[in-house]
Amino acid sequence: MRSVGVEEELLLVDAESGEPQAVAAAVLAQAGHSVRSDGEQVFEPELQRQQVEFATAPQTRAEELSAEIRRCRAEAGRLAGRTGAAVAALGTSPLPVSPTLTPDRRYHWMAERFGLTLSDQLTCGCHVHVSVDSDEEGVAVLDRMRPWLPVLLALSANSPFWQGKDSSYSSYRSQMWGRWPSAGPTDVFGSADRYHEQVQDMVGTGVLRDSGMIYFDARLSAQYPTVEIRVADVCLDPDTTVLLALLCRALVETSARRWQAGEPPARLGTSLVRLAAWQAARFGLEESLLHPLTMRPAPAETVVRALFDHVRDALEDHGDAKGVQDTLAGLLKHGNGATAQRAILARTDSLRAVVTECVRRTGEA
Repeated sequence: MRSVGVEEELLLVDAESGEPQAVAAAVLAQAGHSVRSDGEQVFEPELQRQQVEFATAPQTRAEELSAEIRRCRAEAGRLAGRTGAAVAALGTSPLPVSPTLTPDRRYHWMAERFGLTLSDQLTCGCHVHVSVDSDEEGVAVLDRMRPWLPVLLALSANSPFWQGKDSSYSSYRSQMWGRWPSAGPTDVFGSADRYHEQVQDMVGTGVLRDSGMIYFDARLSAQYPTVEIRVADVCLDPDTTVLLALLCRALVETSARRWQAGEPPARLGTSLVRLAAWQAARFGLEESLLHPLTMRPAPAETVVRALFDHVRDALEDHGDAKGVQDTLAGLLKHGNGATAQRAILARTDSLRAVVTECVRRTGEA
């Protein structure tokens, strides 16, 4: 069974006011040398000092992944609490914020190079790593899963507010992230050699500092033998994070099986996949999405069910089908994180209350 691991970026906020706080260094100092079962660090700094990232160990069972995500969130909350802060699983800050860059030579190079694109960038995503047997298999997976990635964005969308205003998007994080010149959907590569050639050519332009700035919606990991799916917002509820991880694993497995069976990838233009991602970012699960098989509008429920049907065999083989189906049904009924945030605002008329409630939901057991 393929292993799956999750990286979540969390927003650091004042426990009372809800305003973002640049206390990542203090939180990480509290963490000390906290390590995972595989010996890797649990917590890491991120681009801005108002956020912190954790990474789970690779897991094969959904129950173990769920438990570790909850443990990491709870530990991040405890560490932040020692500094008078709290953590919130929010794709963007509902309240106004002036991001504070993490002191790092690489980040300072990026700040000089990209100006406002970097200095405005305070967004929190969720990255899912799924194991693959080789780069060749990994690229075959990337080529075949690309039309389905916008559906994952719609499910995870959790960033409706930006600088104290409603952005009109379900995932405004994805719009801010899309300002990077290397971000977004990719063409069909065709082979691992062609993938690596393109990465080398992109770095060779001098626009990017290194291959770490290859911000594709899904890419080969530079550190691990995995495909890294990066399209999603950080999810408000941990159950949604687990759902996302299981769907990613099933997409990887389904794509690998189709490659092994000699089925070619869909020859959809990257411009169409980009439009599908925009539609998902704009409306989430509230209105229509572009159906991955036709690139025509269809009700969000129809598209989500098409994703489930696409990966059903892999989910059943992993023992995940019932749990995924139930969680999807709940999301379709109650909405994603963006829906929840807007509902809190409608009820309280307070963005501070939105943050406070999201802090509570972030740490729910």
